[in-house]
Amino acid sequence: MRHRHVLCCLFLVSAPLSAQVSQAEYRDRRDALVRRIDDGSILLAIGGSEPAEDFLSFNQSPQFDYLTGFHEPDAALVVVKKGGTATSTLFVEPRSPANEVWTGARLGVDGVLRVTGLRGRDASQLRATLDSLAGLGLPLYVVGNMGDAESGVATPDAQLVASLRAKHPALEVRDARRLVLGARGTKSAAELALIRKAVEITVAAQLEAMRAIEPGMNEFEVQALIEYTFRRRGADRPSFSTIVGSGPNSTTLHYNRDDRFIGDGDLIVMDIGASAQGYAADVTRTVPANGKFSPAQRDVYQVVRAAQSAAERQAQLGSKAQRMTDSSTAVLASGLARLGLIESPTATYECNSGGRTDCPQYRLYYMHSIGHGIGLEVHDPDQYYFAPNVIAPGSAFTIEPGIYVRANTVEIIPDTPKNRAFRTKIAPAVAKYANIGVRIEDDYLATEKGVEWVSRAPREIDEVEAAMRAPNDGPNKRDAALIQWYPKF
Repeated sequence: MRHRHVLCCLFLVSAPLSAQVSQAEYRDRRDALVRRIDDGSILLAIGGSEPAEDFLSFNQSPQFDYLTGFHEPDAALVVVKKGGTATSTLFVEPRSPANEVWTGARLGVDGVLRVTGLRGRDASQLRATLDSLAGLGLPLYVVGNMGDAESGVATPDAQLVASLRAKHPALEVRDARRLVLGARGTKSAAELALIRKAVEITVAAQLEAMRAIEPGMNEFEVQALIEYTFRRRGADRPSFSTIVGSGPNSTTLHYNRDDRFIGDGDLIVMDIGASAQGYAADVTRTVPANGKFSPAQRDVYQVVRAAQSAAERQAQLGSKAQRMTDSSTAVLASGLARLGLIESPTATYECNSGGRTDCPQYRLYYMHSIGHGIGLEVHDPDQYYFAPNVIAPGSAFTIEPGIYVRANTVEIIPDTPKNRAFRTKIAPAVAKYANIGVRIEDDYLATEKGVEWVSRAPREIDEVEAAMRAPNDGPNKRDAALIQWYPKF
């Protein structure tokens, strides 16, 4: 089997990330949050915990990261607001030369002020401090993971709050998470720059994968190349588990085993994202393993691409986000009807065995929403999640329609009297398009100038095929043929 190596192209090496969130911006975020809580109250924001095993990676809680930019474990921010004045303290683990042999250097209490502008205290004093403040009768606003009451899972955040309530029965606890989520929905210029960088790295990885793919490879080879490109270009890590799904795996939305050998006639869904200084990208491309879409694969791909274009036309400043969903769904449902996979764009079927619930037929092949916000998390809040639910400067989001024709689709449909004719009618189309999964996902940033498509990897059928058939007689010639697709860094 031929192996295409794409590791020596000098122009692929990224410059160090220059964009960053300033300490002044973190301070402004905290100040904005404090203005929204009552005077005479406590704000507690709890960071992520040290991994149980010290050789596992630590990633800071996004809520805590948003407010502090502090990336060490087992930290907490306490703000006391009294008389219109707020006093902020960051509780951190102290320096320990013996422990730092294992974990690396820590800032410690003395280093906190220099780096964050916040007064530092030893984390061991947190509980006593909260006990003292709770004894004053001040309400407590909590930014953290309060756990899952139904499942009984108690997070460290929830355990701390529960112990405070047990000692101070009159303590009033208020959930401040939604306040922070609402603020996170509007990205600053610095955040947009970091998302843009994460997207650029992700686009480069998509291109590397397109050039390397050929039948006979294993999905994990593609995954390895993608994640290598992330790190080589300066990303922290993948922003989520890399999805490389070929053949039948292309129809599983969150498939990430990535361990199947790729067949000659397969489609491959590559849903990937790099994280740059904590900010996520999320870009999906669907490509033919042999470099050429079959007629059936083209049929499905063109419907998905048309649905994405319909949503893009609605992605305008001041536009209701729901319009993206409505427009893309109408196009996608019409396309599915044209392919014979559903009876009509508005047709329904009985989606439980009792025959009492009707569901849209298109939902058999399109189970998710049109997109989501991106930011500190790959599924981040966007301001269009909140009233008035419109796209505005500072929005950062994806558009990602998809169609997934599972080979057993007919079996998924409950065998009810009403459904039997439907099952028989669509069976030939399901057989024709079986194991074809297509998702096309792009990232968009909104500024005062408008909404910009930033994930400019090849996505039209002819563009994808051109990228995949670039000459394989040397990296320099291949790069010259494909450099046109790279965004301008």
